[in-house]
Amino acid sequence: MPAQRPLVRAPGRRASARPHRGLGLRRGVGPAALALLVLTGCTTPDLGAAVSATTPLPKQGWHGTTVAEPYVKPDITLTDTSGRAFRFDRDARRPVVLVLFGYTHCPWVCTRVLTDVAKALHPLDPGTRSKVQVLFVTVDPERDVPARLADWLERFDPTFTGLTAPLPVVRSLGQDLGVPVTGPTSSGPDYTVGHGAQIVGFGPDGTAHLIWMPGTTPADLRADVVRLASST
Repeated sequence: MPAQRPLVRAPGRRASARPHRGLGLRRGVGPAALALLVLTGCTTPDLGAAVSATTPLPKQGWHGTTVAEPYVKPDITLTDTSGRAFRFDRDARRPVVLVLFGYTHCPWVCTRVLTDVAKALHPLDPGTRSKVQVLFVTVDPERDVPARLADWLERFDPTFTGLTAPLPVVRSLGQDLGVPVTGPTSSGPDYTVGHGAQIVGFGPDGTAHLIWMPGTTPADLRADVVRLASST
């Protein structure tokens, strides 16, 4: 496997407001923080999770990594697996929203991350779980037709919402959330798709303060989700 190389995207649209004080987040920017982001991807190691400026919060008790300038929910419209329009800024409305990008033909990382998310959320009490919304955006709309995407997500959790859109729209959403989406790597039938594999987490204030990298344990993700949900 080729050596992993860092990939840093230019910032997407960010929130102009200060981070929600009730979450106890701090802002921090610097090369040392960026070096902590281990890049991963389905088949292209240099196309993994990347954000423009982040810093971990071990002292504040977060297991994820905080975004220096929180991401806002963009006014982008996708389609869910039932064929209904899903406007991101309006329909991603639960207190905690977890957003992932991937595709059903993904060789390994998508399955791993979704399995960990399902394991993290399964033990939650019903009240806390009802506050959490999981959105999976396919980066392969050509093959991930709604029925296939819905069947695949049901293996992990039937409440996960699958979303699709033309690839330029998916790329735009990824840019707004700091997730690189490069599209198919070849023209053959078994092509792979380069994309970031981080989980982007929106809190009760409607902006995304946290990301979790592939390999975050279900227990650590669960602890952060419970903390976010309890801040409502």
